[in-house]
Amino acid sequence: MGMATRRITKNTKARSSGVVSKTRHARNGHTNGNGHRTDRSVASSGLALTAPAEKAHVTFAQSRALVQQLVEKGKTQGWLSQDQILQVFPEAEANIEQLEEVYIVLFEEGIQLVDQAEAPEVVVEKPEEPAQVDLNEIGIDDTVSLYLKEISRIPLLRAEQEVEYARGMEIGKKARQQLNRSSTLSMSERTKLEQKIRDGELCRQKLIKANFRLVVSIAKKYIGRGVSFLDLIQEGNIGLIRAVEKFDYKRGFKFSTYATWWIRQAITRAIADQGRTIRVPVHMCERINKLTRVSRQLVQELGREPTPDEIAKELGTTPKKVERIIKISQRPLSLEMPVGEEQDSHLGDFIPDESTLGPTDAASHQLLREQMEEILTSLSPREGRVLQLRFGLKDGKSHTLEEVGKKFGVTRERIRQIEAKALRKLRHPSRSRKLRDYLE
Repeated sequence: MGMATRRITKNTKARSSGVVSKTRHARNGHTNGNGHRTDRSVASSGLALTAPAEKAHVTFAQSRALVQQLVEKGKTQGWLSQDQILQVFPEAEANIEQLEEVYIVLFEEGIQLVDQAEAPEVVVEKPEEPAQVDLNEIGIDDTVSLYLKEISRIPLLRAEQEVEYARGMEIGKKARQQLNRSSTLSMSERTKLEQKIRDGELCRQKLIKANFRLVVSIAKKYIGRGVSFLDLIQEGNIGLIRAVEKFDYKRGFKFSTYATWWIRQAITRAIADQGRTIRVPVHMCERINKLTRVSRQLVQELGREPTPDEIAKELGTTPKKVERIIKISQRPLSLEMPVGEEQDSHLGDFIPDESTLGPTDAASHQLLREQMEEILTSLSPREGRVLQLRFGLKDGKSHTLEEVGKKFGVTRERIRQIEAKALRKLRHPSRSRKLRDYLE
């Protein structure tokens, strides 16, 4: 690998080291000749995967029905594509571990999973090569261009090679555990275990590097969503590394199919976290995406923009929640954004400042302030000062009786008496009529 590849993957590996967890292997039931569990079915599996986040109330029976729908479709055509799974579970990336349960059911039913809707024999004969990226369309810089050229030289893996590398990783992990547990190993035994660990790490690196092109082919679909292409690749590489760590070759999954879900999840969550000036939580981004899909569908059906009531009915929620999601989905605009035919003005030039008084109100407030100062001078200095502090006539900050009392060195009760006396004087017609016009 060249310098560009090392630069792009260096931070990716470091950032992913703390988020990878162990793959679950414990499963109940019998195994078939290939070592796969065969007692799992749509009716008996512990599926809890639901449809979109907005429909989290989907019951266990409904979830099984959705999987049964996939099974029937897969048996009819002999295979299933990722797009077809997404049609049934649009938010599948939100819970990939539960998605594995769906994979197990489909695998045990003998249904081939392919990356795209294509003939299954094509997928079996050779691994599907990710679509080539048109560098001119993306408009990337020289660093990313160099990276893409370097990874294009890495050969793709056959299915048996994926299994071989995954098995080598497993051997390396077991060797590391054995080395950490035992302190009485001989030098030769320790050397053998260390060699197995190095071989396992080498297998891991080969499996990761061979799928860099898969990351790029997925990342290019998310260009223009607020995250640069380079960052999309970085986040996709993190998802790829997670997939490598969690991949279980014993289940019979094709690695590229399995890794696609982790890569998509990493990229979509990065867009949710980084794609907006004001961060929107991931679960809210999922709701926004669902609302957008439903809204577009209704536009095609109705021939017009749907109302919040119509969208709410389709989503199974309330119009108030729909309006809230629409409000959250709006992106902020820059006040410096050029507007007009010649773009010689800015958006901020046409937005009124609600916090600033208009000329008429400003003049009225200034006259009122002058009248108040004149009236306060007709009181004793102490009375005028007490009213200024109590009602914030000078600096806009009101003070409590206790605070004013401390300033004058008297009790709060005495300040209350001074305030009451001063207010009675202000109510005298000789003074109050000067302020009466401002109360209308």
